[in-house]
Amino acid sequence: MGETIELGDISISVTRKDIKNVHLSVHPPEGRVTLVAPSSTRLEVARAYAISKLSWIRDQQKKLEAQARESPRQFVTRESHYVWGRRYLMVIVYQVAKPSVSLDHKRITLTVRPGSDAKIRAEVMHEWQKRQLHAVVPPLIKKWELKLGVRVAGYYLQRMKTKWGSCNYQAGNIRLNTELVKKPKDLLEYVIVHEMVHLLEPTHNDRFISILEEQYPTWREARAELNELPLTAEAWKE
Repeated sequence: MGETIELGDISISVTRKDIKNVHLSVHPPEGRVTLVAPSSTRLEVARAYAISKLSWIRDQQKKLEAQARESPRQFVTRESHYVWGRRYLMVIVYQVAKPSVSLDHKRITLTVRPGSDAKIRAEVMHEWQKRQLHAVVPPLIKKWELKLGVRVAGYYLQRMKTKWGSCNYQAGNIRLNTELVKKPKDLLEYVIVHEMVHLLEPTHNDRFISILEEQYPTWREARAELNELPLTAEAWKE
């Protein structure tokens, strides 16, 4: 069972794993704090380490608190939408035709049938976003299968409230958050690489980190950028 370190108003969830070093993390968006320690670490030692990092923890939590949040989208004209990290202004067109989405250099045009409500407009957008991802994800998986020497049995796209991606190590599958269509493509690639490394090492131990370091040296910058971008109203609570 997990243990907890209480430092004033900060509660730190402690877990032990077969690793060499202590990993302290502050998770977006609420600033939840976790500490992963080597199996033999005594709780008082972990507590002393956490105390030494208290100002860093508070600093990270303040940054997350100030971080921009994207308000819930209504899918209406003049609303901002992001595709691959670029901002577009939405234009809604109502016509008796098959719903569609198109981009030009400044606008994203959502064409729907007359009477389509916000829920229908959102679904048309979501299906279009999935198509954009389906066009980009397979080549990236193929590229990294060769680099990592692994095989992805399948990938799935879905709305995920808790994380950007996940990996089913036993089945060889990866799942990707459809929100990634809004982020720059290099950040999508980082998430894909991260999940594919889990096919070599299921846990976030030292081996996992060393493989990621070797194969994707800028992973820390990518992770930081992903965490700094605006979060959607429903978005991840890892």
